[in-house]
Amino acid sequence: MKEYSEHSIQYFIDDWWINDNTCDLRRGRLLWAFIPHMDQQPMILVPEGRSSPMDHSKANYKIEPLQIKKLHEYPKLPIAALPSYAGEVRAVYRMKKHPVLVVGSEPPEVPKRQRAGGAAWQFLPYILVAPYYGAEFSGKTGGWNPDFVKRVQECEYPQYMWDKLPEKTNSSILRLDHIQPIGTDQKAYECTPFCLGSDALKILDEWVQWLMTGCLQADGVLYDFRKGLLELA
Repeated sequence: MKEYSEHSIQYFIDDWWINDNTCDLRRGRLLWAFIPHMDQQPMILVPEGRSSPMDHSKANYKIEPLQIKKLHEYPKLPIAALPSYAGEVRAVYRMKKHPVLVVGSEPPEVPKRQRAGGAAWQFLPYILVAPYYGAEFSGKTGGWNPDFVKRVQECEYPQYMWDKLPEKTNSSILRLDHIQPIGTDQKAYECTPFCLGSDALKILDEWVQWLMTGCLQADGVLYDFRKGLLELA
């Protein structure tokens, strides 16, 4: 069991993390997955044309910032490896393997009879996850400010949740404003034998509601914890 500070909500919850070897995609499951680094202005891959008019497998591209009002042109000669579709662009992201928390329950499968005539992408299953980032202070640009991490630990912001993950010694920060879908194919993630306990899941629900609505549940544990900290200040 992790040792938590009295200034963290985890301290007051029995069995914040529990062991579960079923490796299903239940809400609260801890996974590993490659997650894109979301820039304020995404970068896109802009095709300039084939390297050779007779070669369908090679093309010249450039990378530039996405401008939503800019009209994007496509090469006159089609490129078989990366076809272009009207109204679409190809985004370019840096990605890194992160621990992620399943925050949405696995959706039910759509019956085959209801999928008839539709494209595959319309029915492929996904789950919603939020990524954890290591909260260590490196003393260099890009590290987390310890004073800020302390505020996160004390539940000051709806988009951040502090924690100590199983089998990791350093603290981590869950970014709920980075909730995103990943595929349910087993090649898309690595399962861990760890899940949030039932009481921890209730707090997660309160936290997500806080972020989505801007309001804390008045009779919830999270509300009482933050109120207690304010009274001690």
